[in-house]
Parts: sequence; C-alpha cells; structure tokens
Amino acid sequence: MPLQYTLLQQCPDTLARRGRVHTEHGTIETPCFMPVGTSATVKAMSTPELEDLGAEIILGNTYHLYLRPGHEIVREAGGLHRFMNWKHPILTDSGGYQVFSLSERRKIREEGVEFRSHLDGSKHLLSPELSMEIQRALGSDIVMAFDECPAADQPKHYVAQSMERTTRWAKRCRDTELGSHQSLFGICQGSVFPDLRKEHAQAIVDVGFDGYAIGGLSVGEPNEQMYAMTELVTPLLPQDKPRYLMGVGTPHDLLEGIARGIDMFDCVMPTRQARTGWLFTRNGLVKMKHAEHKRSHIPLDEECDCHTCRNYSRAYLHHLFKEKEILGMRLHTIHNLHFYLTLMRRARQALEEGRFESFRKSYLRYPGPAETGRSS
Repeated sequence: MPLQYTLLQQCPDTLARRGRVHTEHGTIETPCFMPVGTSATVKAMSTPELEDLGAEIILGNTYHLYLRPGHEIVREAGGLHRFMNWKHPILTDSGGYQVFSLSERRKIREEGVEFRSHLDGSKHLLSPELSMEIQRALGSDIVMAFDECPAADQPKHYVAQSMERTTRWAKRCRDTELGSHQSLFGICQGSVFPDLRKEHAQAIVDVGFDGYAIGGLSVGEPNEQMYAMTELVTPLLPQDKPRYLMGVGTPHDLLEGIARGIDMFDCVMPTRQARTGWLFTRNGLVKMKHAEHKRSHIPLDEECDCHTCRNYSRAYLHHLFKEKEILGMRLHTIHNLHFYLTLMRRARQALEEGRFESFRKSYLRYPGPAETGRSS
C-alpha cells in the first residue's frame, strides 16, 4: 500500500506534532529517528538488535548500493528487506548528496550527474530516472527524489539555478514508475536564502509528492540558520504529509527540528561517534579515550537502561576502546542508538501529554555537542 500519514496531535506552543506513518512494512511513530544503514547495514548492529532498540525504520543509500553490491543483485535477492533481513520500513536516499559531495569527481548536466566511483574510478551517469530505477530495485518503502545539494558557501545565483534544476529533476522522478508499495518524497532546496526556500517549497508542493523533505541543511551553515530555514519552510508544506529534515543531527538539533514541525530525521552521528568513542548522555558527551575512565567502575550513564549501561563499566569500555576491540564499537553503538531512539520516544510522550515545550526546555539546559553530521 502507498504511504499514509495520520496527524494525531499538535503542540499548542510550537509547531511540533505527533503523527503516524503507515507503510506496507509497518507503522512508524513520529517524530522519529532513522538509524543510517548506508550499505544495507547499520554499522556494528544486527537487525534483531535494532528491533530490540525500538527502531521502526532505517535508511539505505542508492549511491553506495548501486556501486556495491549493485541494485540488480539486491533485486535478485528479493529487495533490500530480504537482502538484509529487515522486515520493517526502509527509506532510501537518492544518492544526490553523495554524488555532489564528490566535487572533484563529478560533472553536473541536465540529464544527470556524471561521476567517477570512489571505489575504482569507473565513470557513471546518475540521472533522476536511474535513481528511481535503483530505488525500485531496492524495494524501499520511501523513495527520495534525485536532487542537487549545493554547498553552504555557494552564491545565491548558483543556488537559484541548482534549485530550478532540482525542480525539473523532481518532475522526472515523479513521472517514473515505482513499485506499488513505494512512496516518493520531494526535496526542498534553497540553501540559506529565505526567498529561494519559499519559492522552492511552493514549486515542490506543486509537483506533488507523498511526503516532503528539507535538504541542503546541516552542510556547514550555522545552526541558527538551519533552524530559521526549517521554521520558514515547514508551514509551507502540506499538513497531511510527513516532513523529513535530512541529515540532522545532534540531540539538540532533533528537538529544535521537532519544535519546528519536523516528523522524521536521520544522521550518522550516533553510529559514527560511537566508533570514535564519543558517547551521548543526558549530561553531555562522554569521551572514552580520556584516562579519567580507566578506573571508573560505574556505568557509562547511570540513568540509562540500555544493554551497555546495564552490564558494563566505563573502565571496561575504556579498555575496549584503547585495545580497538570490535566489541567496544558495538557496545558504544548500542548505547548511542538507544539514546537517540529513547529521546524520540520521550518527545512523542511529551507531545501526547501536552508538555513538549517544557520537556524541550528542560532538555536543552544540558550541554550538547556543537557539531552536526550529514549522512554519507
């Protein structure tokens, strides 16, 4: 069945909303965070572990899966759900961000983007039609339209040209047939220019999609601009469709996005930071490389009930990190994903109980990391 969105409750003090997204592979409670499984795996995690953590949807990437193992191999396996043994919803990014991040390896043309693979240097042309064909083969529930994601420092005249091309590409994506269970999201661009953001939001809504994403943020601009552009765009998007802020971000960013009307988020931050020993807690980041943890025989976070915190001490996690043990990366990842998914669950509960704004303000009193991270 195609995607359906149900708006359950709206916050009286902010633009935050509580909703539910229905797909053929299950229901997604929103606001939600999607762990990033770029290459058909959320790094260091098995699918049963993700289910135990409460993940309801994960993200895969067209660019990476196209290059390896190849979308035809995934199609032969019965689609991405069967290939990776994930029975729940999947969203696939179009590959646009990854292609455009290869600034020295690609050339933009009207028909698509010519690029050289980061794996072997082979030449490819990724067009809107090919992106749709790959995502159809992958069989994801939510398909993202192919777009251009300009860097934060691009001048306004370039962003305007890029935005218009993205609209033309969006129409081509819309005209390409997908699987009967698949839904297509359009992407609003416009960088940090308010007039361009407004113009493109209207253009993408006019094309007509099953959901709408805000792209081109968390790419180097100050957080204040990211929040301002999000707050500007969300009221221009249909109330009866889900809204997705791509590649964002820190726990603080997620709460600020929810307050501005966002339903869905993804980011590599919890998994990537886990592998570098940066762990999220209510009291801020804990860095496992620091010697202060060597003789610390307390849990990483005494308020956390994840498998890692219930069973292992900071001293043990510090030891694993210093030894570069795979188990350390796994235990770190379990904790960070649990932290993010629990934050979303508590935000949903606060919305249901009519206390989201007090919940947000209470949470934001605690320190948070400054960096943001787009999926890659």
